[in-house]
Amino acid sequence: MNPSTCVPLNPSIRRICVVGTTGSGKSTLAAELSHRLHIPHIELDALYWQPGWKEADRASMRSRLEEIVCAEGWVTDGNYGFLRDLLWQRAQALVWLDYPLPVILWRLWWRTWERVLKKQVLWGTNTEKLAPQFFSRDSLFLWAFKTYRRHRRDYTSLPLQPEYRHLEIYRLRSPAATRRWLDPH
Repeated sequence: MNPSTCVPLNPSIRRICVVGTTGSGKSTLAAELSHRLHIPHIELDALYWQPGWKEADRASMRSRLEEIVCAEGWVTDGNYGFLRDLLWQRAQALVWLDYPLPVILWRLWWRTWERVLKKQVLWGTNTEKLAPQFFSRDSLFLWAFKTYRRHRRDYTSLPLQPEYRHLEIYRLRSPAATRRWLDPH
């Protein structure tokens, strides 16, 4: 793996997976890439989370995604390990938002407050509540702490596996690096 941090996205790439810790900005970046490249954006959380924060059946989610990834162009965002084989084998590029944990927690803080105050509807009929985000086992902040090191380990080593060596890797280590990557001129 030879991750690119300052090389712009190859314009011939049409199938992209955006990964990173919760709150890093995966969905925002994927939506921006989708807009710029005129390809569909598949938000994996939207496929996974059903009304009432119920988890989708993994087999049916895989089946739905198998149909989607047959398309010539798409950009996904999310870290669902049980979907990795489907996505990464078909993808051409992996964009990894590898931001420092304090940056992620700061972004997550503001995103959470915005969603709660605006009562933003997420994936069906779901809304975030303030108390569970800060004071429960389901806290996204706790999830960010629990997954941060694992993501850094996995996203460093997984692309080295033979089935994923075809991927162009873009490891972006700060929001400023991401902005420069998107607009290199």
